[in-house]
Amino acid sequence: MRYSDLLADWLQDLGYTHCFFVAGGNIMHLLASISERFTCIPVVHEVTAGIASEYFNESSTKGRAFALVTAGPGLTNIVTAISGAWLESRELLVIGGQVKTEDLRRSALRQRGIQEINGVDIVKPITVQSVLMDHILDKAEFSRIVRAGSTDRKGPVFIEIPLDIQGRDVTPETLVIPATTSLNASLPEITCEQIAQLILDIRSATRPILLIGGGVRREVTHRLCDAFNRMGVPIMTTWNGADRISADHPLYFGRPNTWGQRYSNILLQQSDLLIALGTRLGMQQTGFNWQEFIPVGRIVQVDCDKSELEKGHPKVDVPLHGDANTVIEQLAAADLGDHHEWVGYCRMVKEELPLVDAINKTREGYVSPYLFVQKLSELCGNDDIVVPCSSGSAFTVMMQIFGQKRGQTIVTNKGLASMGYGLGGAIGAALAHLDRRVVLVEGDGGFSQNLQELGTVSINQLNLKIFIFDDNGYASIRMTQRNYFSGSYVGCDLKTGLGLPNWIKLFDAYDIPVICINSEFEMNDKFVEMFNQHGPAGFIVAVDPNQTYFPKITSRVTKDGGMESNPLHRMSPDIPDDLYRLVARYISDQ
Repeated sequence: MRYSDLLADWLQDLGYTHCFFVAGGNIMHLLASISERFTCIPVVHEVTAGIASEYFNESSTKGRAFALVTAGPGLTNIVTAISGAWLESRELLVIGGQVKTEDLRRSALRQRGIQEINGVDIVKPITVQSVLMDHILDKAEFSRIVRAGSTDRKGPVFIEIPLDIQGRDVTPETLVIPATTSLNASLPEITCEQIAQLILDIRSATRPILLIGGGVRREVTHRLCDAFNRMGVPIMTTWNGADRISADHPLYFGRPNTWGQRYSNILLQQSDLLIALGTRLGMQQTGFNWQEFIPVGRIVQVDCDKSELEKGHPKVDVPLHGDANTVIEQLAAADLGDHHEWVGYCRMVKEELPLVDAINKTREGYVSPYLFVQKLSELCGNDDIVVPCSSGSAFTVMMQIFGQKRGQTIVTNKGLASMGYGLGGAIGAALAHLDRRVVLVEGDGGFSQNLQELGTVSINQLNLKIFIFDDNGYASIRMTQRNYFSGSYVGCDLKTGLGLPNWIKLFDAYDIPVICINSEFEMNDKFVEMFNQHGPAGFIVAVDPNQTYFPKITSRVTKDGGMESNPLHRMSPDIPDDLYRLVARYISDQ
């Protein structure tokens, strides 16, 4: 039996159902075997194979996807996707081809075989496992390597298989050593005493908040939705945890972040006990001025990675190394005390500080991105999958304004914050859920970096609705150059040499229906028809190139060239002093 056939069988046994790939000579045996056993989706560029696999796995509970790439540029092209999955702690299996074992350099040579490059060493720092299979492995060892990316803190696995190893004749019976059927979790168990103390701390606190991150599984929070009401404690989410609770839940109080919702940031900073569950509390979550994160309270952080608990920013009062899912279930079953006065205060602040800030200006003839997202979130259904790209103004507006509904799935990748992630991710989510509508919102600059995958959307007739913020370039970069360099613009838009397509002609070239929409788009019969009928569609949203994006955390360049930033509760522009005193009564800097 050909070894590549056996490997494909083993991948099936491990639950894989889909493969995203770009064909190449150094994976010819693997591709032949995999094409007979899996749903295989060819993409135009390898980075999409990785991104689509990540989003497929992140959004799906049925089946798994992996990426297959050839040697050399096949591997280097997918490094960005591997990096994104590493930073977001997500499962991603990448199988790469390699030159024959006799052609491996195995020395100081830079290259011996054609297209040979040392892929294993390139991605080793950003993978859980990075392995060159230069000899035959049995099923148990192969399965162990693959599964390494789905236990404890998840992450990418890269397996590089030389061409002659793929095609070698093997005797299956000698290699099928049964793999263990269960994944051995090595996370330490948080003790009953620690949980009891945490419950006591919450009961004793005056202003507790639960912050739910992406490490808390969707099925857990959906199951606990009614229990959250009984808990009686305000709940917030990180951006990666955005779909863990609906925006209309009576105890939901937003998504705090450096680019977060103002009311949510202000409330978070007034907490006297923050319980952070399944979030690493990175600087985007705490603000660059992490020294002033939770200035009047204590932090309890539950995380699966001990190093995140010990990094020192922010200062964590009670680090708990273990599974956040277990902790939130135990809290949901406990009596956490009466916090109705604090909940009432949170509701007042939420009412006083609406999400759409009147300070933002949109010139006539353009669509306010804030009002657009507000309307879009009302139009999206409970079963939709929402992909709010991963960087730039379109991303931040989506995360500030979009009101998620119970049952929706929201997937993004904020850790790497790479432009161009949206379309590849939406393709993966759409192929994981052929029966659901996928809604993608991305800026024109980011979309341009992966626009070739419109071919993948078209050929597969994916039920994908694509909204492009057309503001003539990189809005975030343009804003940075305006704020810090007096409007000395360089390479950020059409006027400074950035080449962008005619969007209508581009979608027409791929036979995808497309229209331009205005501020009253929800009343347009053509829009309603395209948005609701099955299949791909493009919507071009004319956004003012001079659009303002507030509120935000302001940073300043110091005399020595460094940067200093406001704390989370001091977003720009400042709100009136009397309003600030009303909504921030527990913060000492008022």
